[in-house]
Amino acid sequence: MTEEQALVQQARQGDEGAFAALVEQNQGRIYHLALRMTGNPDDAAELCQEAFLNAWKGLGKFQGESSFSTWLYRLTSNACVDLLRREGRHRGAAGPSLNDEESDLHLPDDAPGPQEQAERRELREQIETALQALTPEHRQVLVLREMHQLSYDEIAQVLKLDVGTVKSRINRGRKRLRKILLESGNFSAAGASKKTEKEGCR
Repeated sequence: MTEEQALVQQARQGDEGAFAALVEQNQGRIYHLALRMTGNPDDAAELCQEAFLNAWKGLGKFQGESSFSTWLYRLTSNACVDLLRREGRHRGAAGPSLNDEESDLHLPDDAPGPQEQAERRELREQIETALQALTPEHRQVLVLREMHQLSYDEIAQVLKLDVGTVKSRINRGRKRLRKILLESGNFSAAGASKKTEKEGCR
């Protein structure tokens, strides 16, 4: 039994200290997931608390088919999507691009000098802004994949989707994100090297 499983078992028996330990282990990643989904620190903090409260209330129903952290991702991600849908907080009215010939969005992987590092940092900030223009569903999968480094299988577990649907959403989300950046003048397709064309955005 792993440490996480032991803590979950103790928490299910009403041990608040064990649950507090689970919160401490996961609160950083859960907060950053909510922050990148909503783009608002106050909303992120509130949704993070909501996710842990729902986890505490729902421990009796948690069967352990996935890890506790995966379950938390699901609770948080769903809460974020619910909020974004209620408030209509995305500007992607045109919908995702379905052009299969369009290449994915990628970031430079090497930054040999200060200027390149500054440019990469600026591009990362522009991508964070562009994420807010995506639909909640596309933002959701891109944040989990590109920023939290979850595998396709893990994302499928988190969102209770089949892997094919996950891959499709990620592909369309990347295309839409790249299109937004190109249209805003914040991204140059000519600047991508062949190496970065094979890698996901980081």
